Parts: sequence; C-alpha cells; structure tokens
Amino acid sequence: MENPCYLGIDLSDSYAMVSYYELNMSEPDTVSTVAGSENYHIPTLLARRKNVGMWYYGEEAKKMAKTSEVICVDSLLRRAVAGEVIGVGGENYEAVDLLALFLKKVMELPLKLGNGRSVKRLTITVDRLTRENMEVFWKVAGRLELTADRFMVVDHKESFYYFSLSQQESLWLHDVFLFACEGGSLYSYDLKRDMRTTPQVVSIHESPRHTLKENRDDSFVDIMNKAFENRIVSTVYLVGDGFDGGWMKNSLNVMCRGRRAFMGKNLFSKGACYAAAVRDRESWPYIYMGENEMKFNLSLKVKDKGKVAFFNLISAGRNWFETKGECEVILSGTPEIDFWKQLPNSREAKIETLELTDLPRRPDRTTRVRVVATPIADDKIAIEIRDLGFGEFFRGTDKVWKYTMVM
Repeated sequence: MENPCYLGIDLSDSYAMVSYYELNMSEPDTVSTVAGSENYHIPTLLARRKNVGMWYYGEEAKKMAKTSEVICVDSLLRRAVAGEVIGVGGENYEAVDLLALFLKKVMELPLKLGNGRSVKRLTITVDRLTRENMEVFWKVAGRLELTADRFMVVDHKESFYYFSLSQQESLWLHDVFLFACEGGSLYSYDLKRDMRTTPQVVSIHESPRHTLKENRDDSFVDIMNKAFENRIVSTVYLVGDGFDGGWMKNSLNVMCRGRRAFMGKNLFSKGACYAAAVRDRESWPYIYMGENEMKFNLSLKVKDKGKVAFFNLISAGRNWFETKGECEVILSGTPEIDFWKQLPNSREAKIETLELTDLPRRPDRTTRVRVVATPIADDKIAIEIRDLGFGEFFRGTDKVWKYTMVM
C-alpha cells in the first residue's frame, strides 16, 4: 500500500475529531477545521439543501442550519443506534447510512492533505462501547468498504492506554493519570502496569464523576491529592474544554510536583491512531484488561506436521464484541476435545474436556470437526463443534455440540 495511513476518529453525538499517523511521523497529527489553529471539533451534523441532492457536514452544515434553505440531521450516532429512519426532503434514509456518510467525509479530510495517502486502518473511539453501538459500527464499516482487518472500535479508556504506552518510557515508568473536564464535571482514568507478567497486564481504573465546587482550583487540588495518595505518578494528562479559562493556579503546582503534565483536546483521536498502528507491529509487550476485553486465553493442543502446538482460538485482551475463533481439526483417540484455559497473568492452564456424545464410530483420524468459539461476555465463550465427516470416505452428519465455557 503506497504511503499507508492510520486514521483515528474520536466520535460523539456532538462532534468528531480526526487524527492521522504514518510510520515516518514522530506522532499522530490532528486535522484542524481552521488552518493554523487547534480547532479540532467537527460538529456531528449533516445538512442537505432542499430539492438538491448535495450533502454538507460539520461546520459548514452548522452555518447552513441557520438558514431556511437546508434540512439538518443531528445526533447521528444516537439515532443510528436507535435504528431510526429519517425523512429528508421527501426521501427516507436509515440513520446508519447517514452516519456512514458523515464518517466518510471526515475520513477524507486527512487524505486531502497528502499525496497518494491511503487508509491502512481506521479506529473509531467512543466514550462507551456497547453491543448495540458495536453492531452499528460494523454496519458502518460495511458501507465504508472496510474489512475486519482494516477497522477497529475502542472506548476512551483503551484509547488512553494506546496513547500512554506509545510515548517515551519516562512518561509511563510509573502510574499515569488522565483527568477529563467538561463544564464543571470531572472524572479521571489511572493506568497501572503489572510488571510481574509477560506480557505486562495493564488495567485502567475510572473514578466516579465529581462536580467541581465554586472555587474550581482548590476543588481540583483536593481531588488530585486523594487520587495521588500513596501512588508514584509519572505523568498527568488533561483533556476537555473544562480546563480552559486559566483558572488552574494551585492545581498546576500540585500536578507538576515531580510529575510531567500535558493538556490537549485530541488525546483520544491520537490514541485511536496508535491503536490502529499497533495491530501491525510484530510485538507489543502489553495486554489491556478493560471491561470489554476477554479475561482469558482459550487454546487447543494440536499436532501440526508432527509437532505438538497450541492453536489459539480466543486471546485475552481482545474486545469480546468483535473477536471470534474458528478452526478444523481431525480427531484422534477418544471422541473428545481438550480446551486449554489460561489467565494472562498465570503460567498455569485449566483443561476442560468436551465429550462428543453420539458421534458416529469411525476409524481413528477419519473424523474432521469444525470448532467455533464466540465470546458472549468478557469471561464466557460459546463453543460450537460440528461433525464434518471425512471427505468422500465418511459423510458428515452435520451433528452439532454446543457448550458454554467460563474461566
């Protein structure tokens, strides 16, 4: 792929931000809607002129909304998740199609800045992931003609994880904090690494939301002092419009006491870029264990060309909404399959044996089965095993065995 580019889009119902990253860049760059400024917010809005088929988006759509010449569509993400059909100028549109149109236009912004730039992978990041919005995003990927290997969705916590651990080592040598402030509401993420494991298991704790008191500066100092108590913190990141206005005085002194501090609006879209790029790295020495990530590895012990090996069906740390494992094996010995379950921070594995009752009797190594593993929660996997027979020698019965496996 000529000049491959990784895109990260931070998406909400109010706005989107888009960053891009190429391997020859020191860090991702974020597209500003006003040249020479740090105005990154693109309103999540579409507008269409009455009786004209052309669509406008973002800031242009927002300006046109003030006239009577256009029909505007807002809250694109919420309406797509709700499965709405939206009437515009006598035509009906599925909200998911309008969301895909908006994202297509946003994706084109960084591509216009470079010659021959093509999208290697897109990562969308949102505040929270649910099965419902994941289903919408996979429909969007289909409309954008992005295959599973070119598309990812992560929540803000996971985006923070990729951003933090893609910085120089001194910035994540110890714990890392992020404070987000919108209006008077503030919450934090804090990132920890378990250095006893290989790969290192990374966890992120989210604080409850706080409302800053009238004296925001002193209120923020109190919140930080409690958060940093008995902790060694390398770096603090600040995101959100709530930190604007120059009100931080004492809080800056507390924050920078033996720590590095950074403030910006585009951390999550940059983190999404790093997430997209990390997928192509040969090694990444961390596993993120968030609320959406699989909590254990599931493998089969197989013989491949005479050598014993483990075939990994499901990997810990992968988002359970979007991961799936499948393979075909030939049975040898008794009609059963051993599944190996292992926590990422343990060297020990539990073996769970599934018996294939009522499997037709055949000579050894003349039964092929398909094994499909589909997570149904972060700690629960549905297993389906199907008898495929053995070519023309033994017809498959299509008999299916179903199990639910937990750690």
